[in-house]
Order: sequence, then structure tokens, then C-alpha cells
Amino acid sequence: MHDAQPGAAGSGSAWKKALSLTLPVTLGYVPVGMAYGVLAGKAGLSALNVLLMSILVYAGSAQLVAVGLFAAGASAAALIATTLAVNLRHVLFSAAMAPLLAGWRKRELAAFAFELTDESFALHAARFGRGDRDKAVTQKINVLAQASWVAGTALGVALGDVLGDGRAFALDFALPGMFLALLAGQLGSRSQVAAAVSGGGLSLLASGLGLTGYGALAAGLIGAGCGLGVERWMTRQPS
Repeated sequence: MHDAQPGAAGSGSAWKKALSLTLPVTLGYVPVGMAYGVLAGKAGLSALNVLLMSILVYAGSAQLVAVGLFAAGASAAALIATTLAVNLRHVLFSAAMAPLLAGWRKRELAAFAFELTDESFALHAARFGRGDRDKAVTQKINVLAQASWVAGTALGVALGDVLGDGRAFALDFALPGMFLALLAGQLGSRSQVAAAVSGGGLSLLASGLGLTGYGALAAGLIGAGCGLGVERWMTRQPS
């Protein structure tokens, strides 16, 4: 497939395309950001610090973990070490993305890395796999995703107790819904469907059996193996 040229889309069309692609992420980020804003406020962080964390840190899971540690009175060293461990997966994200960003300037790579999240990684991986590597659209997707996260945080700070802690809706409904929407956009082949169905089914089974930690990890690995097996079976050469 022919790759789109970096920066090929005009500014207006790039924003429009980025907005449509980012919509599933935005619909998840706003309620989860609101939940973070409420929880951080209840943990004793000032409104300014809550907002600055979403602007300067921009790592949802790490921020939620940090808020819990802050509320428990953990030391600064424990906060830093824990959030570093939570974000180590970004090393793998970088290894996967680096070959696809050849030719980008260092400051562009730095900005991309700063705004890369689990959800934007999934979105870009799907786009790049289809040959869509438009740099302008890529950058605008990241900007829109972070803007929605910061906006959700601001709403959480502003509304505070009106929302309760918001975790039940944000983490049990909005976040899974966002990942399902991202997954639906990537199911372009039988091998991908096999990986999604087997991995998702086994993960639900593991959850039902109470194996929510290693069970979910094992389900993901088995699902990936099923997808790889189907891909090899479909592309096998006749003997």
C-alpha cells in the first residue's frame, strides 16, 4: 500500500481528520480525566497542581496511582519509583514506533513521545499499519487527545463533589468502551479478529474465575498466539 506523504494533508483537513480519528479516545478521556480531577482534589492536591499534572505529566494510569500514593502519605521516592515502573511499557511503545517515524526531527520526536499514551499508541499503530503516516494528522491527534484529558481534569476539579468520585463510571464503563471502540477500528483481517475474540473471551473467563492479574496477561498472550497462528495458516504456501 502506498504511504501517505508526511504533512500531505492541509491544515484544515488535517484537523478535521484528526478530530474524527480521536473521537473514541476523547469520549473516554473526558470522563476518566474528570474522575482523576475529583480524586486528586480529594487527596489534597490543589486545583493548580491537579491541572499541571495533566499538562506536564499526562499519563493517566500513573497519575491515578500517584494520587492514591499521595493520599496514603507515600514518600516522594516511592511516588517516583512507582510511576516510573507503571510507565516502563513506554519503552516497548518507543521500540515499536521508532522505525515508523524515520525522518522526523528530534523536537518532533520528543513532542510525539511526550504525548504518546496507550490509546494514542493503539490509534497510531492501526493508522500506520494501513499506510497512513501523515505527520500533521499524527501530531494533531496527540494534541487533541491531551486537550480532552486536560479538559476532563478541569471539569473534575470544577465540579468536585457533585460527581462523587466518578470511578465506577469512568473506569468500569467509559475506559473499556474507549478501548473497544479503538479495537473495532483495527479488526481488518481474520487473524486480528481471531486474536481479539480469543484474547477477549479468555480474559473474561479468567476474570470470572478470579484470575484478574496473570490471567488477563495470559489471555492476551494466548490471543496474540491465536492471531499469529491464523495469519500463518492463511498465508501458508501450498506444498
